Amino acid sequence: MPELDFHFAFPFRAQPFSLMPDPAFLFWTSRHGAAFTVLQYGLFSRAPITVLTGEIGTGKTTLVQHLLREVSPETRIGLLSNAQTGRGELLDWILDAFGVESPAGDDHVRRFNAFRNFVVDTYGEGGRVMLIVDEAQNLGSAQLEELRMLTNINSGEGVLLQLLLVGQPELLQLLRRPDLRQFAQRVSVTYHLGHMSETETLEYVRHRLTHVGGSGDEFTEDALHLVHETSGGVPRIVNKLCDLALVYASAAREKRVTRFRLEEVLRDGLQLDLGDPPPETDPVRAAAEVHDLPRSAVR
Repeated sequence: MPELDFHFAFPFRAQPFSLMPDPAFLFWTSRHGAAFTVLQYGLFSRAPITVLTGEIGTGKTTLVQHLLREVSPETRIGLLSNAQTGRGELLDWILDAFGVESPAGDDHVRRFNAFRNFVVDTYGEGGRVMLIVDEAQNLGSAQLEELRMLTNINSGEGVLLQLLLVGQPELLQLLRRPDLRQFAQRVSVTYHLGHMSETETLEYVRHRLTHVGGSGDEFTEDALHLVHETSGGVPRIVNKLCDLALVYASAAREKRVTRFRLEEVLRDGLQLDLGDPPPETDPVRAAAEVHDLPRSAVR
């Protein structure tokens, strides 16, 4: 049975507004370009700990996936997503992420030694180890302290283990806690990925349309302005709005999405989940406080 194409009124090669992170659709706003440069710096300067934060749906995961394309084959990558574990259990997840076997029944010390031997052996073979923790704001202070202890594997000869923490703005607030000061002091690079401006939102929509064979004019100017006004420049919300708007326009046999059609989508309110308002905490100030730096030193 052929796959049903909801965008039958538009000659797209693929779905332009999929919610799945895809580096092929990456749109380089000034913020995304700066964030990626910071990630590259953290990777290639062998920074022990790099932190990337941003609101839900701002494109953090897409940037990390794009970064992984530049990682050398000698680098062993482990990924933890939505880790919400107790102390000691985190190490089990880390061992599993790298495929490191530890005999059943081993205590924490033996499991730590198994991981340390893996890191040291990889370094001895000319490689290095990078652990990426997504949704890191879900970790508690005990788990972050456990991660800090893992960085003790690093020696004066070089950085054997790198950590990349990706999370929502709450992660920066967490790192400001007094009991995590030692962890914060080991953070070498921090970047907060903000929302798109109105101009960037309009360019983003047109970019995704042309990427799949569209003209880029499938949305009227008025509709695009409403997309930004409603989404606040958050890519994931932009995608939800635009995807449903194309479906509605197709159902009406229209060749362009108008403001009227987009307003119809909003009136129906089909589980758009526009998210929470931005937190009161200024993420730039929070990042500066993590490093004990002036605001001007943190993008």
